[in-house]
Amino acid sequence: MIWPRLECYAATRTQEGRTQNEDAFLIGRGERPFAAVCDGAGNAEQAARRALRLFEKLFAEVPPAELGNPEKWAGIVKLLDSALLGGGQSTFVALTPLDGAMVGACVGDSRAYRLTRDGDCTILTEGASKFRLGSGNAQAFPIREPAKPGDIFLLLTDGAWTPLNLFLLRKTVMAAAVRHFSDVPHAILDVAERSGRADDMTAVVLRLAR
Repeated sequence: MIWPRLECYAATRTQEGRTQNEDAFLIGRGERPFAAVCDGAGNAEQAARRALRLFEKLFAEVPPAELGNPEKWAGIVKLLDSALLGGGQSTFVALTPLDGAMVGACVGDSRAYRLTRDGDCTILTEGASKFRLGSGNAQAFPIREPAKPGDIFLLLTDGAWTPLNLFLLRKTVMAAAVRHFSDVPHAILDVAERSGRADDMTAVVLRLAR
């Protein structure tokens, strides 16, 4: 399988007045590119990072041809949920390119968005269960969205997306992307921060190379 080239950048900022960031992100730039974001709660920093370390291992074990199967993602989420049970909890959202689409899963209130080359901006995780990993009730919300070269995908924790409606998010991303794609996550957080940093905020941006 030939994996498409994926541009991916991230930015994260702590809640105002705090030094510990409860968000965490992971970007895989190897043969099988991916991006994932977690937002921890309760022993939070450890929970988010622990979830991502285990996800990286589980993701690598899935045969590439099976990554489009929602049941595989449901199995990953179930194992992550069990691993965190009784400790800190965490949201989770991850994407990887596969056969002309972006596939993945979401748990909790972190979000994934798609911004097309034509400027249409949509939430891909509407309807995801609010139960977090570690609750014992986490349910994988499957993501499979057509993806064309130039399309932009966003992974945002609630601290980043809450202050931004779709219009403002689209405007911010498109303005920053014409400068350099690495500017996009910082621009998102700059705009979100105008309302104050009431929570940790993380933005990961992905784009299929043209």
